[in-house]
Amino acid sequence: MRELKIIEVKSELGAGTRGASMGIDAIKIAALDFGSRYFKKHRSIEIANENHLLLESVGNQFAKRISGVLTMVERIAEEVSKSVQNNEFPILLSGDHSCAAGSITGIKKAFPKARLGVIWIDAHADLHSPYTTPSGNLHGMSLAVVLDEDNIDSKINKPDQETLNYWFQLKNVANISPKINYNDLVYIALRDFEPAEQYLLKKHKVKNFPTLEIRKRGVERVAIDALQYLDQCDMIYVSFDVDAIDASISKGTGTPVANGITEKEAGNLVSRLMSHEKVCCFEIVEVNPTLDKENLMAENAFEILLRATNSLIND
Repeated sequence: MRELKIIEVKSELGAGTRGASMGIDAIKIAALDFGSRYFKKHRSIEIANENHLLLESVGNQFAKRISGVLTMVERIAEEVSKSVQNNEFPILLSGDHSCAAGSITGIKKAFPKARLGVIWIDAHADLHSPYTTPSGNLHGMSLAVVLDEDNIDSKINKPDQETLNYWFQLKNVANISPKINYNDLVYIALRDFEPAEQYLLKKHKVKNFPTLEIRKRGVERVAIDALQYLDQCDMIYVSFDVDAIDASISKGTGTPVANGITEKEAGNLVSRLMSHEKVCCFEIVEVNPTLDKENLMAENAFEILLRATNSLIND
């Protein structure tokens, strides 16, 4: 059986709202409040962050703090790569969703010839590039990074050369680009995206299981269908952004969106996905306790983390 390895990434350079770097400690506090020994029981390491850059000017208007995000993606990729090569199962607790580009890169770095599937449980598509971004926040570009997607067809911005140089480096970490293909990508609970992202979703006929489908057909069926859709893949990475959960519940995150799944549906979904033998890495992102009341989001995230872990251990 693969040994679990918790990787903590307290980085929030890619987010527009401050506080996501504190999400990991908030999850640990939730564990203590539940009387759980989870973080005593499982080995945990922390990746050094570059959050000092938050105190400096953002620079690179259409890709804010991209130099720091590049450093983080390289560090995360290195750690994840070592873990999966050692037959460990990395569970990442990360600040903002730009960190996921590092996790995906790490799996590909370890197994460059493997076909990697991605299940992206998120309210947002995260398919922007410096050419299309309305905000310049890199947590909205993580999938574009690993898909090597510029989306010039939908261009609205004119990034400067320095930004484009960093963007090229970011897409080419580990000298593999693209890391994944559109037909190996599945969204669950996606419901908030801009026209530039919608253009890509339609163009590539990207698979999405919206909340309504989960309600109609049930979590179990959707999980099975998502895994079957990625049947041609050798390995599968699962990324869980807490804003997949409905805004009425998920106040403790930077970009809450209505019409999401419930915390119970999220737990059942993740639990079902994690029991599949091809799933090799799991990540939870975007818990922001500064926006929360009574640490509720972190408590929900911890319960989902527990469900995920129990599925792996009991598999």
